[in-house]
Amino acid sequence: MKRTQGGSPKRAEVLAFVGLGSNLGDRQNNIRTALDLVDSVSGLSVLGVSSFYECEPVGRSDQPDFINAVANVRTSLSPRSLLKALQGIEKRMGRAPSRRRWGPRLIDLDILLYGKELVLAPDLVIPHALMHVRRFVLAPLCELEPDVVHPVLGLRCRELLRRLRSGVSRESFSGQSVRVAVQ
Repeated sequence: MKRTQGGSPKRAEVLAFVGLGSNLGDRQNNIRTALDLVDSVSGLSVLGVSSFYECEPVGRSDQPDFINAVANVRTSLSPRSLLKALQGIEKRMGRAPSRRRWGPRLIDLDILLYGKELVLAPDLVIPHALMHVRRFVLAPLCELEPDVVHPVLGLRCRELLRRLRSGVSRESFSGQSVRVAVQ
């Protein structure tokens, strides 16, 4: 860690990927607004954004379709601080807390990858636990960085997407699973 002028440690910059989704209101504008807000956070810079993908909802079909995208960001924030910043943006944009899993969302911001780091906590799992089985995550991620490697599975994004398109099941990833029970 580097030290700032005041002597406090400064974290080295890391390349991270953030998933964005919206299925309420002006979905494209919601994602653009979220990207502007992400870019305005100190210690966080948006480097690139994928195309926007319209996708059917996962888990619950009784809601509007989503617009999804992925952004690559450079950050000096820790994974926990990045999570808090993204949750603050969701709240600022009007996302209300919900107990409904996979319900409609004005905005949804998820950390997909944070460098090569692995994080396992009750409220934060990196890499995102389901990214390798979600086409709406892999397609935009591959558009930005097809050779980024999943730090648990050891496979490039393009290979994960190819396997998903060919119907390779979740269990076929060399016996490895990123689904982790957190207690």
